[in-house]
Amino acid sequence: MKLLSRIFAVILFVIFFGFALENTHEVVLHFFLGYEMRGPMVLVLLGFFVLGAVMGVLAMTPTVFHHRRAVSKHQKAMSHMEQEHQAAIAARANPRQADTVVVKP
Repeated sequence: MKLLSRIFAVILFVIFFGFALENTHEVVLHFFLGYEMRGPMVLVLLGFFVLGAVMGVLAMTPTVFHHRRAVSKHQKAMSHMEQEHQAAIAARANPRQADTVVVKP
């Protein structure tokens, strides 16, 4: 399986490297207020890809922390339930003895 993943990685690298070699011409990005940026198309595409990935991770961050808090809360509840269950098993294994009354004649 490791060999297949490495072969797949090499194939992807060759494809992306070929894409980069074919897209070296210069592009111009026009921003507001007359600003513009010039650079090779492959670097512009790579930059926007990385920017999109970072924004996606930042957008997921609150949800991830919410799920972590929920998991922690549920783990604490499970621990408490397991302790109660162990106490119930111990109580069943050692039932209380009835108090005896001694009657003196």
